[in-house]
Amino acid sequence: MNLGISSSLVHRSASEWAEKQKKLGLSAVVFPLDFRARDSEIADYVDEAREKNLQIAEVGIWKNVLALDERERAEAREYAAGQLKLADEIGALCCVNTAGTYGGPQWDGGYAENFSPECWSETVTYIQSLIDEVKPHRTRFCLEPMPWMIPTGPDECLRILRDIDREQFGIHLDAVNMINCPERYFHMKEFLDECFEKIGSEVISCHLKDIRLLSELTFQLKETYCGDGHFPIEHYIKLIDQYCPGAPVIIEHLNRDEDYIQSIQYVRKRVQVQ
Repeated sequence: MNLGISSSLVHRSASEWAEKQKKLGLSAVVFPLDFRARDSEIADYVDEAREKNLQIAEVGIWKNVLALDERERAEAREYAAGQLKLADEIGALCCVNTAGTYGGPQWDGGYAENFSPECWSETVTYIQSLIDEVKPHRTRFCLEPMPWMIPTGPDECLRILRDIDREQFGIHLDAVNMINCPERYFHMKEFLDECFEKIGSEVISCHLKDIRLLSELTFQLKETYCGDGHFPIEHYIKLIDQYCPGAPVIIEHLNRDEDYIQSIQYVRKRVQVQ
């Protein structure tokens, strides 16, 4: 397993960035620049990552390519193409985005329209066109599952893999995002088994965090930091090592550098990190 964090940590140069990641014992990184950065600056970060033997796990997009507003949609798609080209140029394992929201203004919001046949069709057609336009050969474009945005589970992942039908398309696994109902929450190990049995071979990169049930009605789940919930971290890592060995595992969604450092230490106490 290659452990990493989504934060670039506070730094003033490419060398300091790589040195800080390496000193924490990390072996995977999220690329901290986007395609609009200067070529020389991008090259500096790539060189430092290679020198420190840090695997560039992912280049993020995080834009709503299905936005109802035509200008927002066009700008998001232009950015996505730029990021996918960057990921390919620097040899990142994947370029990742969510599918997008089809029914409202929040870029990652939950709307009924997200589950419409029209949204599914538009998602498939768009991703096919993106991959065909950029023609990546060193990276894969991946979708991250979401609680209220396709794909929400392993069966939808299998279906979208089949429908998109492009070799350079894969799955970015955020298992916590797919725990969106009581059955999956109370049987997390069994759900993880199902996920990896069905899509493990297509997983390019993974996210790691925790999840816990709130006491207030009705059913409310909270994403939280590792150790503050009930996600079976050891089982998750065991399945990653079994089905997609070498896949990066990225700790994410924390507020401060100190929080990331504490989470790294906590995860190390629970699993043996290579």
